[in-house]
Amino acid sequence: MGAEVPGGGPDRPSAGRLTLMPQGPAGDWTLERPTGTVAELHGPIGPISQRLVLVNEVDAPTLVLGSTQAEVGVAPGVDVVRRRSGGGAVLLRPGGVLWVDVLVPRGDPLWEDDVGRSTWWLGEVWAAALADLGLDAVVHRGPMEPGRWGGLACFAGIGPGEVLLGGRKSVGVSQRRDRSGARFQCAALLEWSGTEMVRLLGLTPVDEAAQFLESAAGALPVRPGLLLEAFLTHLP
Repeated sequence: MGAEVPGGGPDRPSAGRLTLMPQGPAGDWTLERPTGTVAELHGPIGPISQRLVLVNEVDAPTLVLGSTQAEVGVAPGVDVVRRRSGGGAVLLRPGGVLWVDVLVPRGDPLWEDDVGRSTWWLGEVWAAALADLGLDAVVHRGPMEPGRWGGLACFAGIGPGEVLLGGRKSVGVSQRRDRSGARFQCAALLEWSGTEMVRLLGLTPVDEAAQFLESAAGALPVRPGLLLEAFLTHLP
């Protein structure tokens, strides 16, 4: 989904909290379910001091643009916001995506200075979760491959740590890093329409772009609750 940009700022929206059982040498993961708009949930969250998982609920159809992406026209019924990480646009619809943020403090055993390698472990967690559900997924360990439209539509390109099913990208990962740690933003597709992305972003030539995006990404044939449960189980 994108590269690193600085993060930090005021506290996140209010949330319920559940401390999970320790599963690794660094101790507990804490699970939160923040409330707020997509714009608020993409906002800064302050210094990262612990391992944290945020399960974000999408409240309205929202096109999320990358930090350096040009503005697009607002489609009827679709909000437009901008995230602080790079890459192309992601369309978030209620029930259409499982959106999970994973926060890791600097110095944690999961921290990796190399940005190109820093998401590999997270991609493996998603792949292991999908394997539990009978799906054979692959983690991309190569460099960013944006292709022709990846700079405009996130799921048209492939980045390190992102997950492919049947050769199609199904889990996108972007990250925001600062002196306190890293925030990995994950979007697991439950629905996908390359044609809709072409329309929202005004990609041309229309037919060629739609055909490419339809083949570049694909929705996961899973129930989101089961996927989330499996994902949490495999966190190191």
